[in-house]
Amino acid sequence: MVRAVVCRALGAPETLRLEEFPSRALQPGEVRVAIRAAGLNFPDVLMVSGDYQLKPELPFTPGMEAAGDVTEVGAEARGVAVGDKVIVKMRHGAFTDEAVVMPSQLTPMPSTFDYAEAATYLAGHGTAYHALIDRGRVAPGEVLLVHGAGGGVGLAAVEIGKMLGATVIATASSDEKLAIARSRGADHLVRYDREPFRDAVKRITDGRGADVVFDPVGGEVFENSMRCIAWGARLLVIGFTGGIGSAKTNLLLIKGASVLGVRAGEAVRKNPALGEIRLKALLQWAEHGKLRPNVSHRLPLEDYAKAMRLLLDRKAIGRVALVME
Repeated sequence: MVRAVVCRALGAPETLRLEEFPSRALQPGEVRVAIRAAGLNFPDVLMVSGDYQLKPELPFTPGMEAAGDVTEVGAEARGVAVGDKVIVKMRHGAFTDEAVVMPSQLTPMPSTFDYAEAATYLAGHGTAYHALIDRGRVAPGEVLLVHGAGGGVGLAAVEIGKMLGATVIATASSDEKLAIARSRGADHLVRYDREPFRDAVKRITDGRGADVVFDPVGGEVFENSMRCIAWGARLLVIGFTGGIGSAKTNLLLIKGASVLGVRAGEAVRKNPALGEIRLKALLQWAEHGKLRPNVSHRLPLEDYAKAMRLLLDRKAIGRVALVME
């Protein structure tokens, strides 16, 4: 029997249930993967509550990414073999012991990662890559302001921003989160509760402001970001964990600034070539030891609600993974 977290009614993480199902036979072209770890992302929580743009038909299993071992390859499935260690890319369905997928959903695991790291890599770092490279076009020497730098995508942005040659200003809510951000390359650290970040950015840049703002928080954070930007700045809207912010068009006009929405998955569905370039770069960087997700919590599958609460309560530093034992 296969265990899976099931959403039968939209609501809080505690409304989900861990259920068992018989393993189904493969259809031609399909592959069976024994899931060893699944990564949690904030969209998983939003999807379960019905607040995400993708609204799967009920019932469904949440989870966008996982890692495991190929255990069976169906007829007509190409490019994969039993025993392969793989990352599994899904729109939902990853919180389970076993997944039946197409070969196109599989990516070889970096040899430098364990299962939990592999299961928490591509969504967060892929979003940061798309934001900073495809959308923000961060250049060496520019100032990059990263909000929520203790979160999964925030830490990924710190790492990639530093690789691109930017001066990285990381903001977060605790010293512990900022210490991890520093270890991943942040040049300047700002705690939200000790100094208004817009004042800190002006101080650090001698009044010039940030060239690029990476914002997964939204709300007042987005609105205050417009008051500490340089001429020609790019404000990257990653998410809205802190609420939906309003763009002050007069501030954008005065600074010649741009507000850019970031949807890494949708961008690849619209233009698959973007995804191929991104994936190649991320896997190479991982193999060379340049990028690695910080997995602060590893919990068993049955603790799915507790794991999701870690994201909601902002207690995770980097990523959270469900580990199948």
